[in-house]
Amino acid sequence: MNRITPKTKRTAASLGAAPARNLGTGKPGGPRSIRVLLADDHPVVRWGLSCCLTPHEQLVVVGEAADGLEALRKAKELCPDVVLMDVDMPQLNGLAATEILQRERPEIKVLLVSMHSYAGQMPRIVQSGARGFILKDIKPPELVAAILRVAAGETCFSPDAARQALTHFAQSCRPDSPAAALTSRERQVLAGIADGLSNKQLASRLGISARTIETHRNHIMHKLDIHTIAGLTRFAIAQGIVVIHEIAQPHSND
Repeated sequence: MNRITPKTKRTAASLGAAPARNLGTGKPGGPRSIRVLLADDHPVVRWGLSCCLTPHEQLVVVGEAADGLEALRKAKELCPDVVLMDVDMPQLNGLAATEILQRERPEIKVLLVSMHSYAGQMPRIVQSGARGFILKDIKPPELVAAILRVAAGETCFSPDAARQALTHFAQSCRPDSPAAALTSRERQVLAGIADGLSNKQLASRLGISARTIETHRNHIMHKLDIHTIAGLTRFAIAQGIVVIHEIAQPHSND
């Protein structure tokens, strides 16, 4: 019987192959594993992203895609929690792929990445349903933090993108906007819904009953003609009713 010696193992490890994908399900009793799909048309970028993510036990890279159409197919097949989606891809760009994916599989969260700021596209980026937008010059720990935040249901935009988005939202909040039809309490309820709070949690925060929260939610959906939680969340972000969380910047040691 052939036996693998320690020397053989060292030789195999020295070949410089990409790190093995972490396909575990997390330690018993530990945090649930977050399934990530990498979508980028450059193999070396996908390899680099995998190198950044695989050391973290909670992050599981379940697959890769080289264009927007493949990203849609793989997302539907593999059911990841988060798709790390490059904006610039052949066949179908990442922004269009995000819009389609959010219509067909809104439970899958998308974190867009790019080398460019896309300042003029920020309204569409937010309205696409993407939960975040970061630049490729981000540091590995910040990338991991962004994925964890998006997986937890929060939004995560790079500082420049967040400022651009907030500027747009401030300019677009006119008296004739749909949000103007909501009462102050309804806006509070909408913000809580967008933050992912349950009726019970929101009732505790606002000091009212869960039944009253349900009534407010029904009124909000009727006024806005939006009948899904995902749709309400996108509306709340687009109208600036909820805060877009920026990626925390590391403290300087200087």
